Amino acid sequence: MSPFHQILGNNLVANVTNYTVWFALTFWVFLETRSVFATGMIAGLYLVFIAATAIWFGSVVDHNRKKTVMLASSAMSFVFYALSLGLIAVTPAERFGDVARIEIWLLIGVVMFGVLAGNLRGIALPTLVTLMVPEDRRDRANGLVGMVSGFGFLTTSVISGFLVAWGGMTATLVLAMVFTALAFIHLLFVPFNEPVPEAEATQAPRRVDLAGTIAVIAAVPGLFALIFFSTLNNLLGGVFMALMDAYGLSMMEVQQWGLLWGCVSVAFIASGLVISRTGLGRNPLRTLMIVNLLAWGGAAVFTLQPWIWLLAGGAALWMFLGPFAEAAEHTTLQKVVPYERQGRVFGFAQSVEQAAAPLTAFLIGPVAQFWVIPFMSDGGAGAAAIGDWFGTGPARGIALVFCIAGLVGVLLTLLAFNSGYYRHLSAVYLQAPEPDAGDRAAS
Repeated sequence: MSPFHQILGNNLVANVTNYTVWFALTFWVFLETRSVFATGMIAGLYLVFIAATAIWFGSVVDHNRKKTVMLASSAMSFVFYALSLGLIAVTPAERFGDVARIEIWLLIGVVMFGVLAGNLRGIALPTLVTLMVPEDRRDRANGLVGMVSGFGFLTTSVISGFLVAWGGMTATLVLAMVFTALAFIHLLFVPFNEPVPEAEATQAPRRVDLAGTIAVIAAVPGLFALIFFSTLNNLLGGVFMALMDAYGLSMMEVQQWGLLWGCVSVAFIASGLVISRTGLGRNPLRTLMIVNLLAWGGAAVFTLQPWIWLLAGGAALWMFLGPFAEAAEHTTLQKVVPYERQGRVFGFAQSVEQAAAPLTAFLIGPVAQFWVIPFMSDGGAGAAAIGDWFGTGPARGIALVFCIAGLVGVLLTLLAFNSGYYRHLSAVYLQAPEPDAGDRAAS
């Protein structure tokens, strides 16, 4: 097996582990507190930390050997999961059921840092695609990366639901520590053939250099526009992260919710397979715009009625389209950005894109809990106006938020698709030369 495929497999184990912990934490907090506000705050805090650390993580990736970065990622996750397990052991269980107590938020914070450490791998991986895969096959390689992520979602949702039902966060964290250690040990033996990092070769200071990163992005006409386009996806993502679990768990048991996500995550894998075979077409940016339009359109209709099959179909559509959007952005950046700067550019892009989702998540949780849900409950104006066909109650309030977000997203995407920025950026991509990635390892 080639080093690239071994890295994909290793990242699969790490991603499954980290996503399992994250899904389990969200499930567990909602079941302990029954608070949509709490799940919204968790999603918002997570995305705030992603946005806040991504630029720094990108500089870490650029200034160090990628293998060292990935090993450090696993080691940090292991330490934080161990601390979380210790916190659970010394805290009375009833204190985790009250969102007003500091104990539950302290646990959320420590677990979150363990999951966040895995983001170092997420930033390093697309730079390894540049290093190990020729330009004309990168879109397909990015499809394989998406397929690996999809398989992670497939197993994660099922594992998380059953783990929470069986052993709560204690069992989840014990298993996370075991598999994090296994990923660390395996990676020690994967051969890497990577160039010496620029900072190591020149003895230059290992700093974030935000100004330099912005200059690199500004030097590529239209690249800021690409980051803006991708940010639109994350506006919708904030709504999903804040409210999707609460909506699903209002309709079924946690084990069933985990199984449903396991089933629809097959669409994520199918999407990666399609991309790995067909690529993204001559212009990946056009693919990105179409994906945005379809994703927002699906969000506008999948909660029109409280049907599990409609929910499953909307979730499957979302999962299928996700890898196309991510692969389109990565393929573009890998072509137009110098290799020695790609970690910082990927980190900057992630930071800016994710900054939209925390705003959505922070706003949507309280808005849904304190305004929209009462609006759609008995006696509310919304229930009186559309409740006879749309339905009433807390779950229908959440459903209304999804519908409105989807309609707004369709409008925004149509405006972007017909803009001069999109046409100019497409022309820049098609004319861009291949950046020098140094000596590549065999793929």
